[in-house]
Amino acid sequence: MKTITTASPVDFDTYGDYGTSMTSPGAAAFERPPYTFRGRIGSQRFPAESRRYHLYASYACPWAQRALIVRKLKGLEDVISVGIVDPIRDGRGWAFREGPGHGPDTVGHFALLRDVYTSSRPGYDGHVSVPVLWDTFTRRIVSNNFPDITTDLNACFNAWARNRVELYPPGMRSDIDTLNRRVYSTVNNGVYRCGFAPSQAAYDTAVSELFATLDDLEERLSSRRYLFGDHITEADVRLWVTLVRFDVVYVTHFKTNVRRLVDYPNLWGYTRDLYSEPAFRETTNFDHIKRHYFVTHSALNPRRIVPAGPLLDFSAPHDRAHLSERDPHAQLIRPGDIVSPRQGV
Repeated sequence: MKTITTASPVDFDTYGDYGTSMTSPGAAAFERPPYTFRGRIGSQRFPAESRRYHLYASYACPWAQRALIVRKLKGLEDVISVGIVDPIRDGRGWAFREGPGHGPDTVGHFALLRDVYTSSRPGYDGHVSVPVLWDTFTRRIVSNNFPDITTDLNACFNAWARNRVELYPPGMRSDIDTLNRRVYSTVNNGVYRCGFAPSQAAYDTAVSELFATLDDLEERLSSRRYLFGDHITEADVRLWVTLVRFDVVYVTHFKTNVRRLVDYPNLWGYTRDLYSEPAFRETTNFDHIKRHYFVTHSALNPRRIVPAGPLLDFSAPHDRAHLSERDPHAQLIRPGDIVSPRQGV
């Protein structure tokens, strides 16, 4: 029996802040660091197996919440285990501590997420991020590349999935990919490009592109329940994790205040519609979200004061069911219909 190890309490005086900025010195715009672990489930090294893989995640991080949502939508809770990190980071980064909604790492027995990285690649000194998909057999990271993780969760564990829902239908992948590229650049990453803009010009560009896309999405959702009609797809998962944080954090913390989410009737209704689904609602922890952003990013909030509001009713009726012609969960995978997004898998 292994001893349960946890990190010592957050201590900014001893360990410093988790970076003073998310932008490299001299950069013209916000630059997201590279995600260097790129293994794929279904490869020879990482075959698809039940109860072999562990997901390190944070309720606070939108990229990690994507993976948590897909895991729950597919019904993989008994197939892939999960460990949740403390939403607050000091200079040591993500850590495992006892607290509301998070706890020690009872699978890998690490105290810091950085230890997961260095155990997989000794001497690793790069960016330490969530989500991380970890192989419990070899005790190595499969991937920290968040787009690949959700794609593999959707495609590679169907033999054990309780809910056989296809989030990346073969005939729609090109269209989904096209929309995802724009949403990632201008919305998902766009809010960070606003918040960590190194100059007024960089901010002006980012905020203009962000709201141009939100305006287009508002129009798109006026005549369809979800981004691609009657069925939830990975595109909805990717967009939603930014929308649910928009008024709660980004409007003030990242200065994305041209309009609020609640000023968009269709986007706000769409957000509440998806929130009514357990996979979205039960992976959302507003306490983690708010404390993570407002306490961790000292460059933007030096006094680390967490605001009380806004008061938003995500459970209010959304009145969007009439836009759907069929049950949004009726798109089942039948034997023989499972097609991997990658050749040879």
